[in-house]
Amino acid sequence: MAKSDLVFATAVDLASKIKRQEVSSEELLQLFWDRVDRYNPEINAIVWQIRDQALDLAKKADQQIRHGDSNLGPLHGVPMTVKESYDVVDTPTTWGIPMLKQNFPQQDALAIKRLKEAGAIIFGKTNVPFGLADFQSYNDIYGCTNNPWDLTRSPGGSSGGSAAALAMGFTGLDSGSDIGGSIRNPAHFCGLFGHKPTWNLIPPRGHSPPGILAPPDLSAVGPLARSAHDLTLAMEVMMGPDEIQSRGLRVELPELTKSIDELKIAVWENDVVAPVDAKVVQKVRNVANTLESLGAHVDWEARPDISIDEILRSYQCLLNATLHCRIPADEFRQLVDDLSDVDEFDDSPDSKLMLSPIARYRDWVQFHEARTRVRWAWYEFFNKFDVLLAPIMATSAYPHDHGPFGERTITVNGEPQHYFKQLFWAGLAINAYLPSTVLPTGLCEVDHLPIGVQLIGPEYGDMITIEIAHILEQEGYRFTPPPEYC
Repeated sequence: MAKSDLVFATAVDLASKIKRQEVSSEELLQLFWDRVDRYNPEINAIVWQIRDQALDLAKKADQQIRHGDSNLGPLHGVPMTVKESYDVVDTPTTWGIPMLKQNFPQQDALAIKRLKEAGAIIFGKTNVPFGLADFQSYNDIYGCTNNPWDLTRSPGGSSGGSAAALAMGFTGLDSGSDIGGSIRNPAHFCGLFGHKPTWNLIPPRGHSPPGILAPPDLSAVGPLARSAHDLTLAMEVMMGPDEIQSRGLRVELPELTKSIDELKIAVWENDVVAPVDAKVVQKVRNVANTLESLGAHVDWEARPDISIDEILRSYQCLLNATLHCRIPADEFRQLVDDLSDVDEFDDSPDSKLMLSPIARYRDWVQFHEARTRVRWAWYEFFNKFDVLLAPIMATSAYPHDHGPFGERTITVNGEPQHYFKQLFWAGLAINAYLPSTVLPTGLCEVDHLPIGVQLIGPEYGDMITIEIAHILEQEGYRFTPPPEYC
């Protein structure tokens, strides 16, 4: 492999080459930096760097190998970036919010600590939208990140900077977060692999606004990468109980033990609740057909035994409550005033949804009960099927649109669709705490942009969805670099 090709290699390969002294960590760091210096100004994926510190760590990593140190972590010497929203010492954690511009945490997030202990060298942070609440990645602090496949389009959000950095060959690995598709949407838009773990499998401590220790509902942190095996490695490094749980809890995830011809695959390719563009539907069908050609049993009609309305509404209510629970007091007070005409004792579904941003605890318990019914429905479903194959978004990457949320639309099969309707596909996994792995399926024949699909599995079936993604990667569903930047 030529040195220039290393920037698009997998993290697993990079770690192996470093340990075999085929390339040094310092050389690899410089290769990434050369690309960052050349291309990042037009992509704007990496928004903060700690180069001096990273260089010192790379030199130390190389020295350990030369001295024959056998106590090396699985990511020893691999340079990587992480989403701006993680606490990393000597870097700001702003979430794209100007009032947090001077928030320099004094300790690393737990996931960052574990990555460093595994030998990873974190040299930069990647861009996000304001408050991590968008399918695009722009803010008033760092500006707008562009999609490497088309600079006029979004790389996704909220881990859009992470996906763009990986697609550009700026970094060996990255870690993001997901409450509305924020790992999987950027992976889909940029032609990568991404994994949204089972809720709290990777403790999110240190991925939060200042002073917050409790893990938020719905949100999960997890890896983006250029290969499925990189997802496995990153998960093995980052997952496991936080210290507060570690006296009694251990993680032993089930692995894929079935042969391909024993797999039962359900396919949910489209739905009138959230219509999907024909070019995305075709990619879902292609993956299903590939699995079927390998011997898997494919069911195109199977659905969990619960109404789609209950699946969608419970997620919408919980998402609204979660996103608004920590907004500034004056904004929350305004929300309360704006909703004062809605009868808080009206238990109709529409009223509950309208009031969910200012939900009382009584309301949240009802939302949680509805979500628990959804979780049990999925439990029964995954007693019959190994994974569900579905879209993650309705379209490929769309043009930048920084207008008011309520006025934004996307074009699906030639028709305008409300911007946030596509949350349906992301929410299938989030609301029920399910793992979901996105894999690239190649480029759209029309707009020549990447399209990804998701594999959703049962709670704690993370290694199963990732391994099926790896099987498909071997069949040709793999990352390819944007041709303009090879």
